[in-house]
Amino acid sequence: MPRVGIVMGSDSDLKVMGSAAAMLEELEIDYEMVIISAHREPDVLVDWVRTAEDRGEKVIIAGAGMAAALPGMCAALTALPVIGVPLSGKNLDGMDAVFSIMQMPPGIPVATVAIDGAKNAAILAAKILAVADEALLTKLKEYSKGLEEQVKAKNARLQEVGYKNY
Repeated sequence: MPRVGIVMGSDSDLKVMGSAAAMLEELEIDYEMVIISAHREPDVLVDWVRTAEDRGEKVIIAGAGMAAALPGMCAALTALPVIGVPLSGKNLDGMDAVFSIMQMPPGIPVATVAIDGAKNAAILAAKILAVADEALLTKLKEYSKGLEEQVKAKNARLQEVGYKNY
């Protein structure tokens, strides 16, 4: 069964990156979640990324803040798709991570989602996996339909009670 690898550089990233795991669980996609620092444990990162395929992983989600080396290093070490999640930071509110993840050199792409957008990273990973999995594609369609129904219900409530009573 294909799975997704989720990697983050610190346990302080878990609050955001946990939403990726929760979304994968909702879609019944197996995953592995690890903490590996690209700067403090480069050899561990190299080993983890280079053995990802052997563990059945088909997509890697990498969350990183500040210098945001983790997603780019993952992409440099594997042919698997890598989705970078820029994490908000205390100094530049995550913009430093956005630019670090987005500005990869030619030949080393990293898909980038919004700052703290781990849930969307999981959905994008699921969409990548769904290319070869009709059952997963059906789940994603159902998920999208559920989002549509939520918006319709909110609009119906607004129309019923008005904005002052909403």
